[in-house]
Amino acid sequence: MKTQVQGHYPQEDKQKLLKLAHGRTTAQKVVLRARIILKMMEGLKKKHIAVELGTSRPTVNLWIGRYKQGGIDFLLVDASRPSRTPKLSPEKEKDIVEATLHSKPRNATHWSVRTMAEAQGVSRMTVYRVWKKYGLRPHRIETFKLSTDPNFIEKVQDVVGLYLNPPDKALVLCVDEKSQIQALDRTQPGLPMKKGRCGTMTHDYKRHGTTTLFAALNMLDGQVIGECMPKHGQDEFLKFLKKIDKETPKELDLHLIADNYGTHKTAKITEWLSKHPRFHMHFTPTSSSWLNMVERFFGELTNKKIRRGVFTSVKQLEQDIMDYLKIHNERPIIFTWTKDAETILAKVAKCKEALGTVH
Repeated sequence: MKTQVQGHYPQEDKQKLLKLAHGRTTAQKVVLRARIILKMMEGLKKKHIAVELGTSRPTVNLWIGRYKQGGIDFLLVDASRPSRTPKLSPEKEKDIVEATLHSKPRNATHWSVRTMAEAQGVSRMTVYRVWKKYGLRPHRIETFKLSTDPNFIEKVQDVVGLYLNPPDKALVLCVDEKSQIQALDRTQPGLPMKKGRCGTMTHDYKRHGTTTLFAALNMLDGQVIGECMPKHGQDEFLKFLKKIDKETPKELDLHLIADNYGTHKTAKITEWLSKHPRFHMHFTPTSSSWLNMVERFFGELTNKKIRRGVFTSVKQLEQDIMDYLKIHNERPIIFTWTKDAETILAKVAKCKEALGTVH
């Protein structure tokens, strides 16, 4: 199997190769490359090297060529391979972006990778790569609504000011109702999760009634005062205000952030507030529920307890909600507001300008 050794190989190279071939921490791919070169130095033919080391002829040819080209250093670096991704011309890339932004398919409201690929005469993976590069996601849409409140700026500054610079000897409470929470029962029992299969739940359900959760999120420590009630009228809201009054330190002023729901401003509520001067109401602008941090808590409650819950009665639903509140208050999550009023107002102004330009 051996032939006459061709050429002279430095003894230093042989020592380095032996060290690589027998090193305990050497990567196996580098071990193979070193053994290939050592066999070559012994005078073995390439086909015999491939058989003896259990590899292919192209691999042997590659690393012998790499060694002759750059020595041992070239054995330590993976050989570059030609890209399998066909190169896309800048003109075609621009066409895909322009079509995505400024056109629609004939029979749909938005493009998919397949319809765009067909329209542009490229592969769907090409479209995918272009969309990923430019952050284009035609299949997604976000909802929004700009407030038309004439006192929008003043209310934003007031509410955000409470978040970022709360007054001394006072508590800031975000108050709201999560109404019409449905006690939904499934028509059939679901299957539990197992390896290779997610849990199941029937798409249809039985309604067993609704409840309303009144909640007040303490911005200082994340604690939540809550109570479930069958309705969400002024009488229920007044009852909840009395609960807040009872469960908070009497020596502290209370600054309540609430939305513009009618029951928050009735004559009965206003009269009660006038007799309890430690209560100070701060209303968010219309269509701006995102300013009320208790909505963040409601989102957590929905995702963790309600959306996938199975409730055979309103009583069970209310018990589960109150259990969630109890566990939350044992280790409360503090929701922190970070944006100042000027940043928010600048973003809203930019949005209004963009809408005006489009329309």
